[in-house]
Amino acid sequence: MRIAIIGQQAFGKSVLDAFLERGDDVAAVFCAPEKPGAKPDPLRLAAEERGVKTFQLPNLTSSDAAEALRALGVDLAVMAYVLQFAPQGFVNIPKHGAICYHPSLLPKYRGPSSINWPLIRGEAETGLTIFRPNDGLDEGDIVLQKTTPVSADDTLGTVYFDRLFPMGVAAMLEAADLILAGKHSETVQDEALASYEGWCRDPEARINWAAHAQEVHNLIRGCDPAPGAWTLIGDEKIRIYESHLTPARRFADVRGKPGTIAEIADGKVQIALQGGLVRIGRVRTAQGEKMSAAEFAARLGLTVGDRFDIAGPALRTAAE
Repeated sequence: MRIAIIGQQAFGKSVLDAFLERGDDVAAVFCAPEKPGAKPDPLRLAAEERGVKTFQLPNLTSSDAAEALRALGVDLAVMAYVLQFAPQGFVNIPKHGAICYHPSLLPKYRGPSSINWPLIRGEAETGLTIFRPNDGLDEGDIVLQKTTPVSADDTLGTVYFDRLFPMGVAAMLEAADLILAGKHSETVQDEALASYEGWCRDPEARINWAAHAQEVHNLIRGCDPAPGAWTLIGDEKIRIYESHLTPARRFADVRGKPGTIAEIADGKVQIALQGGLVRIGRVRTAQGEKMSAAEFAARLGLTVGDRFDIAGPALRTAAE
């Protein structure tokens, strides 16, 4: 088949590699221009190294973008991690239209941070969708979906890099083959089940130590590695990773007020919370230095009984 790939970054590169390695004709790659000082886009670099025509257009809504795609005469446009808006008139140009990858089980978790939010919300299952893009945000008809369970200690990193990334590349190939063979089906998304979540960024990633232990654990793992759940110790913003939850069966199983350091051992720091204990393995300082949670505690002189302020801005010592 003859295709155009629209996308960027490592996922876009892997999709390009997969189509080329099985002998498909990739007529061109469309990727967003890189910002000044940014790292080179892996998709652009891979396309140039393989001699694939590359377009870096400021947007996909212009007549230049439409003319470039039309001139290629492709069977299908494959959209692999696209942040630029691609209008209906653009994606309908190829003979068989376009397909787009989205890392959630649409219509749930439409939006840009669709891997973070299922973990933060405590979902036991997530997945990916290959769909027909339209002018709505992740609203097009579904071509196929793949699911994966979410374990208690899964993080954004394990769910995406270990499952949704490789599963997504394979699903792109599968969907393209089905469409070209005329063997696919398309299912309209049920708007009654739809949900939209915005970006998961610093305002959403701040830890509230007064929250239930399950909520704190879910936030940490849903932001691990990015954007990184955080708290303040003094005036320093500390990002927290590698969370493990021990639920409390009885109130007496958790000693100390919410946010109190219950144990420092084996490189980790355990914090007492409402409903259980959360053990954190690693932290990153405001200067970008990564270390074990216990090493960080030792550096600051933190001990058992010290308490993270539930309001967020400080740390209370055991004496306070």
